[in-house]
Amino acid sequence: MSAATAPAAPHASTPAEHSGNRIARLVRRAALDDRDAWSQLVQEFEGLLRAIARAHRLSEADSADVAQIAWLRLVQSLDRLEDPSHVGAWLATTARRECLRKLRASAQELPEDDCREPLHGETPPVDDHLLEAERDATLWSAFGRLPSRDQALLRMLMADPQPSYEEIGAAMEMPIGSIGPTRRRALARLLGELGSSEPLLELVAC
Repeated sequence: MSAATAPAAPHASTPAEHSGNRIARLVRRAALDDRDAWSQLVQEFEGLLRAIARAHRLSEADSADVAQIAWLRLVQSLDRLEDPSHVGAWLATTARRECLRKLRASAQELPEDDCREPLHGETPPVDDHLLEAERDATLWSAFGRLPSRDQALLRMLMADPQPSYEEIGAAMEMPIGSIGPTRRRALARLLGELGSSEPLLELVAC
């Protein structure tokens, strides 16, 4: 058989396609009340929902409510999902909307990060722990001066496990292709806030 008439090689699925197919199968099983499938979906995406809530700086109780409501919405919408493989992005969008709803309802002022300057007159021993605390306080103080959108994006990118770009894009309502450039601009602004603190500049640059 000549090269011109040889059959095309079968398409090898990419890791993303394989993961999407696995998620789609779990969603279909969950729609049939398969408890094991539900458990696997929760294990897969609960971290994402918590990361989105943290990005909006909700309390632990409100974060738990957001996750619970997102799962409830999914239960109600399982049979209407257009693409089950994108359920992560669907959950991310749902969680983000619920976070915004909670913030509007409570009209709460976002709390400061739990990094406080030492009280006036305190002279603790200078050791590694103190230096680390001072470094962290300086870093989080600079972080807190960033625009809220920069903070939300960087928090999601620092989440463990880190959400996929598709899920981050859905949660932030931004194109996937703009996540990387937006991250670089956010880090540049953070470096600007840090000024000439060389050790911290090296930490952020990593």
